[in-house]
Amino acid sequence: MKKELYLLRHAKSDWNSMVSSDFERGLNKRGERDAPLIGDVLYQKGVLPELVLSSPAKRAKKTASIICKKIGYGVENIVYEPLIYEASMQRLIDIISSVDDDISKLMLVGHNPALTYLINHVSDLNLDNLPTCSVVGISFDISSWEDFGTKKGDVLFFEYPKRYL
Repeated sequence: MKKELYLLRHAKSDWNSMVSSDFERGLNKRGERDAPLIGDVLYQKGVLPELVLSSPAKRAKKTASIICKKIGYGVENIVYEPLIYEASMQRLIDIISSVDDDISKLMLVGHNPALTYLINHVSDLNLDNLPTCSVVGISFDISSWEDFGTKKGDVLFFEYPKRYL
């Protein structure tokens, strides 16, 4: 049995906003443009996860919401996992490893640098930096998420906004 994982970095955030914390930063104009674009790309690819886990940071929540609306995943079903925010690569592995095995297609919406490190660890991609609003789909020949991180998967796709603009 195969498992598919879609690792999505939040869209470009607004560094000029007057919010009190990094956690509260929303999307800037480019982020608001890129998220629907990548949502359309994923819809065209037929990507429909059975579970979406997202960081609860405002920019990640907004990105997850926009993408899920585009691909037909109910926004009300997004699970906001506080441990994704500021997670290490190992923490992301632990989160993914704990997913119920009934789920075969999982999307995780998070942040760098952990996503870049994770993608490099579990695939043959060698990224310096996962760009904002980019998504990597990886297929794993495992029957249980508990085995996630023990072997590399096959990259299904690597999509990023600049490919289309």
